[in-house]
Amino acid sequence: MPSYELVLIISPEVTDEDMPDFLAKLSEQISKIGGTVDEVNQWGRKQLAYPIKRCTEGNYVLTKIKLQPTSTKDLEANFQLSGKILRHLLVRSKG
Repeated sequence: MPSYELVLIISPEVTDEDMPDFLAKLSEQISKIGGTVDEVNQWGRKQLAYPIKRCTEGNYVLTKIKLQPTSTKDLEANFQLSGKILRHLLVRSKG
């Protein structure tokens, strides 16, 4: 399976205490569509360059996942439906 890097900006409504549960649900979503989560790096809460959905800051998370290319559209559609994910970037990694 190809490797991907996924960067998420999560709404500040998700508190630091709720972040582990949110990340567990994210891993569960990826597993349901046949992928695996290799690594999760929380970059923490940072100021945004411009407001997104009336939020001026967000929680940044970098995840390294393995996923079939046909499943990426399903994953991104789930992100669009989630009100807690402000932005996402899914990039295929070379490694």
